[in-house]
Amino acid sequence: MKRNERTAIGIALLLLAVYLSPLYILGEDAHIRVHDNMDSNIAWYKVLARSGELFGPLNATIPQVINGLPRNAFGTEFSGIVWLHALFPSMVAYALSQTITRVFAFIGMYALLKRHFLPDEESYLIRVGASLAFALTPFWPSGMLSTLGMPLALWAFLTIRKGEATWKEWLVLVLLPFYASFVLGFFFFLAAMALLWLRDIIVQKRWNWPFFDAIALMTVIFFAIEYRLVYSLVFGEEPTSRNEFLSSRLSFLHCVRLTFKNYLLGHTHVMTVHTFVILPVLWIAFFFAWAKRSETLEKQFIFLFVLNFVLSTWYAFWFYKGWQPLKERISLLNTFNFARFHFLRPMVIYLDFALALQILWKQGIRWRRVVPAALALQLLILGGFNEEIRYRLIGTPSFKEFYAEHLFNEIKQYIGKPQSSYRVASVGLHPAIAQYNGFYTLDTYNNFYPLSYKHQFRKIIAKELDKSPVLQDYFDHWGNRVYLFSAELGKHYMFRKTSHKKIHHFDINTKVFKQMGGRYIFSSVPIMNAKEIHLRLLRTFEDSQAAWKIYVYEVE
Repeated sequence: MKRNERTAIGIALLLLAVYLSPLYILGEDAHIRVHDNMDSNIAWYKVLARSGELFGPLNATIPQVINGLPRNAFGTEFSGIVWLHALFPSMVAYALSQTITRVFAFIGMYALLKRHFLPDEESYLIRVGASLAFALTPFWPSGMLSTLGMPLALWAFLTIRKGEATWKEWLVLVLLPFYASFVLGFFFFLAAMALLWLRDIIVQKRWNWPFFDAIALMTVIFFAIEYRLVYSLVFGEEPTSRNEFLSSRLSFLHCVRLTFKNYLLGHTHVMTVHTFVILPVLWIAFFFAWAKRSETLEKQFIFLFVLNFVLSTWYAFWFYKGWQPLKERISLLNTFNFARFHFLRPMVIYLDFALALQILWKQGIRWRRVVPAALALQLLILGGFNEEIRYRLIGTPSFKEFYAEHLFNEIKQYIGKPQSSYRVASVGLHPAIAQYNGFYTLDTYNNFYPLSYKHQFRKIIAKELDKSPVLQDYFDHWGNRVYLFSAELGKHYMFRKTSHKKIHHFDINTKVFKQMGGRYIFSSVPIMNAKEIHLRLLRTFEDSQAAWKIYVYEVE
């Protein structure tokens, strides 16, 4: 490796450290993603670590959530992120997880480009720049290396496929499953590797057994690690909330629109931030590549260029209503989200971006100037998507403000009873906040729980669902948010203490709530008809460190 490339790598790692620094400098005052993060996963890890059921049996339950949430709903104890949250305070664990994921994302993409796609010395700037850009993508935090680890895995698989592997490639395939998720990325990646193996048989007439063994090895390790998921999917007897999912409901034209929306803008769980720089570069490079499509570089680029669009098409048309009769007959098609083949897109897009830049580099001095400019612009845009910048600007609470530990500790002391002796539910704020603070909740946000509980809880909120077709459809046909919905609040769950919102007509069945063990309701907004539904306001709680003003109601 020449000095210029070593310098570029050093600069890239420095920029990565700067990008991560707010998490370490600000700690709990940092702003991080709320959706599918603070409103769920971070609280799950806390609840699991506190439950004593980290290694619980397959039939164990966690009594703190919905009077006994199955232990299997919290995932495997062999996941690295679970152990980070078990060993460290939540924000420290989060910062470490972000660091691990982004560092190995950089290493993986760099190794993949260096070994298999852009090995020339003059391509070092593209290798390093594209790898850094990939490492800065705003991935879904609890996904870990599920998507950002794919380039590292592909480096290992392609090396094994060529017959050039050492112990390093096999070690990567063994260790990656401990910091990635099968259902959130690697099922789809391994399916793609299996198709590549079959392609070799058909086109090259070659049975590449080491390549097959590598695919089988990683699959078996994932199955062993995710044994709880495998058991629930294959041997689970009790129907779960996922049995009532209704995902295929879009018309053909709606699916076409969704295809282009996903192609142009991406998806919240696999954000690629590719619209303004990468996409134009890809299209410019496509016209150059088409003229030389028989050459290796151009052929690889065109394959990835087309695959990118195919993945968006697959994602959109998985929700086509024509699938529904088949999904009703085969429950696995409902309970497992096969649309997630589009989780391959971050790797595909950024790998294709690197190849596109190389194609432009080959066009002469004028186009060579575009390469560093495109990399700089993309890195600048990604810098703006840093969680601290993004979520501070849009006004979401910091970690400390969101979980409001001091405030909820005051509420706990005011109630003055063991938290396990009563149940609570929340209105106008996420149940994860109460769960994080040790309260036993009847409400929750989980993607896997008994269907019988969903039907039982529905009796509490039935009249509110009747008022809102949107909420009714949201709960009945999805139902991962088991919330005390209010038609007046809609699908909004973060009313800060500065809000003037009120609920005037809250029609919940407090009798059923009480029968299920419910005693208190924590609301971030005043409930004006509390007496009519047999709720008594005990006290309001507020402090400077919390984003919320909590109205504590007791069921009479």
